[in-house]
Amino acid sequence: MAVKIRLNRMGAKKNPFYRIVVADSRAPRDGRFIEILGNYDPTKKDAPVNVDEEKVMDWMNKGAQPTDTVRSILKKQGIMKKFADSKK
Repeated sequence: MAVKIRLNRMGAKKNPFYRIVVADSRAPRDGRFIEILGNYDPTKKDAPVNVDEEKVMDWMNKGAQPTDTVRSILKKQGIMKKFADSKK
């Protein structure tokens, strides 16, 4: 089973915010997910991101692959660097 860390759209029409979730890669974008790891709100100034770093590291160590957008969010938070360092 391929597992992805990706964004799940929430909120009202033209006023989105996103949850960062772990989901089966075959599940639809807003469908079933395994666990919520954080949230991201691009509509607010400086796009606040709340991420549970321990859960993200745990899922990535288990083999979960972040999507390109989530990868860039995690890179800005410094989590991708920590993950790369922990693998060495």
